[in-house]
Amino acid sequence: MIDGFSQRAALVTGGAGFVGSNLVRALLAAGASRVRVIDNLLSAERWNVPADDRVEFVEGSVADDRVLERIGDENDYIFHLCVYHGNQSSMRNPLADHEHSQLTTLKLFERVKSFRRLTKLVYAGAGCAVAKKTSGEPDATAEDAPITLEMDSPYSISKLVGEFYAVYYARQHRAPFVRVRFQNVYGPGEILGAGQWRGTPATVWRNVTPTFIYKALVGERLPLEGGGDATRDFVFVEDIVRGLMLAAVRGACGDVYNLASGAETSIRELALAINRLAANTAPVEVLPGRAWDRSGRRYGDPAKARDALGFTTQVPLERGLEQTVAWTRANLPAIARCIERHAAAMAEYERTYQHAAH
Repeated sequence: MIDGFSQRAALVTGGAGFVGSNLVRALLAAGASRVRVIDNLLSAERWNVPADDRVEFVEGSVADDRVLERIGDENDYIFHLCVYHGNQSSMRNPLADHEHSQLTTLKLFERVKSFRRLTKLVYAGAGCAVAKKTSGEPDATAEDAPITLEMDSPYSISKLVGEFYAVYYARQHRAPFVRVRFQNVYGPGEILGAGQWRGTPATVWRNVTPTFIYKALVGERLPLEGGGDATRDFVFVEDIVRGLMLAAVRGACGDVYNLASGAETSIRELALAINRLAANTAPVEVLPGRAWDRSGRRYGDPAKARDALGFTTQVPLERGLEQTVAWTRANLPAIARCIERHAAAMAEYERTYQHAAH
């Protein structure tokens, strides 16, 4: 358990989501006196928020002035996690991405820039936005690595703009803002199809790990886009949550830290491990690569977070996958209901796509 949160008040934007809900549980376990959750449920479910008398849930967007006005100088810590999830949804609707990612960030920062009680605001950035776009041999992406202007999606753009604003407010207003960069987070609590339809099948098949686990458990073939040669740095959600909390109590204002394992795992390796754990005998399905995604291979450099925060990942991929498979198996009916809710929109999308292709 991380010291510094006992009898403290915290705000978590996006707190009904996958990482946010796990963070809320960790804050409660660490003795927080109150945790306010703000979430518009665009990509989350209300039942994912822990039932606890110390939790206050506010349904709405930080971009809504009526919601924003409810944020007073009463929090010791703020964790800004809300975002328009994720790459493909942002490509489908860049304006929605702007509203729910960039606008929420700027409005929140402007609101809290002069708060006196606030000890730290932690902004969740994205490792994919700063990683070198390569399919060749990658180097571990360090915090000070050069950043290209050629982004793969509005999601990545928004995440970087958020970092620019965090640095600006830390320097110009001496606001206690710190940044962390997520790698590929996975683990219990990620609900496929959570929230509202956002225009593409990525509303349901939103991230590779939960998609593979669900499909493996129901006996379906796992799709390997580009043959599964792409690599990612997979970090268990408990480790990410611990990194967020360490950044809140130990991070230097204005600075940035990778929450990374430093290990490179191919999507094919991930698929084979999940099929083994789920006892799925269906063969993998090799598909063409995603034309928009140029981040073929990437992983993060964990050295700075290790030295400055004392953060290292503690859950090996195999053990984390075992826990995530077990959680998904136990929650299959609820996940299936979320997926089914988007079935008609998915079918219409496929019909439109096929008609356009011909």
